[in-house]
Amino acid sequence: MSTAVIQAEGLSKRYQRRARASSELLREALARTLRAPWTAFQRQKPETFWALKDLSLQVREGEVMGLIGRNGSGKTTLLKILSRITRPTEGWAEIHGRVGSLLEVGTGFHPELTGRENTYLSGAILGMSKQEIARKFDEIVAFAEIETFIDTPVKHYSSGMFVRLAFAVAAHLEPEILLVDEVLAVGDVKFQKKCLGKMGDVARAGRTIILVSHQLNQIRRLCDRTVWVESGAVRQNGPTAEVVSAYETAMTSPERGSAERSFDNQHSARFQSWNLVGAPSDSPHTLASTGPITIRFCLDVHTPIRHGHHGITLYNAERQIVWGWATDDLNFPRGQVDLVYEFPYLPIKPGAYSLQVSLWSDGQNVDLWDAVPDLLVATENFQHRRDEWSGYLNVPSVFSWNPK
Repeated sequence: MSTAVIQAEGLSKRYQRRARASSELLREALARTLRAPWTAFQRQKPETFWALKDLSLQVREGEVMGLIGRNGSGKTTLLKILSRITRPTEGWAEIHGRVGSLLEVGTGFHPELTGRENTYLSGAILGMSKQEIARKFDEIVAFAEIETFIDTPVKHYSSGMFVRLAFAVAAHLEPEILLVDEVLAVGDVKFQKKCLGKMGDVARAGRTIILVSHQLNQIRRLCDRTVWVESGAVRQNGPTAEVVSAYETAMTSPERGSAERSFDNQHSARFQSWNLVGAPSDSPHTLASTGPITIRFCLDVHTPIRHGHHGITLYNAERQIVWGWATDDLNFPRGQVDLVYEFPYLPIKPGAYSLQVSLWSDGQNVDLWDAVPDLLVATENFQHRRDEWSGYLNVPSVFSWNPK
């Protein structure tokens, strides 16, 4: 087992901010100042907030770890502490190895200097020696695709040219540990794919990487493990497919209440809950296998159903129908009824999906339920490694070739 190269325990970071400004009008502020001028220059008492709170983390040598979470959750603060840019208020962190940080594209660039001069300046700030920059210079310029403009001051560059050169410099670092903060979203779509390929090369070279990105397909493609940070603390830490699916569900699913539902006088039957049969008790709604799958819906029948119609629909995160099915002439007695679906496999790519089930009787809708929580598909990804060639199905296959 590889050794831990990053170890953090109880990291907390507290910042101060001014008290929230008053919403009063200008004339009201002037009147208040005239009435009590001695209060006008009193300093507002600063407020404090915790960007990180008791966060612990371990990253092993050669591991590519994703870091996800909403804006303001503490991801960048964590990378700044690991990069020694800022100190934690509480806790400690140890890093064993040369660290390179891609926290802000364009670090060290000066608008009056040429692209060539800025390449050397930015590279030096990022920790590269002059000899190392000279050795990689042609490769950096070719990657940025600005050969004809390399001796032009960067103040004349377009925004796309600027970010291409800035990322190219940062991407050619050769540290043992690389901390990357949302820099793969620079430039146009073509260049983003190029950046992603470069990061894939870095990952395959066996370096330790922590990658922050809101582009979850990048996290799925590059990262072995993912940590979900929320309000400065770790909310979930585990296999990438499982954690990213849970995060997608939390970010995209509407608040629909709890899974358990109560009867009212308008319903003769109601769907109460659902689960994957045989799934672990702590994750009954997470699909981790491509093998045989059984889904069970619990229906509470208050009044017997005669000649009922039942339907089911599976939606993806964009609310597109992935699969649907229905059956007629169902007769349910009063009490609890389990509706069970058995699948030989469910070949859909990892992500968050929602199930909708319905029940009709005599042409009248008895119940229509968007099942909660969502179905999380955390299976191994058998898709093409490039997003543009990745589809809806996730089908395992065995490839071989034979000479003729």
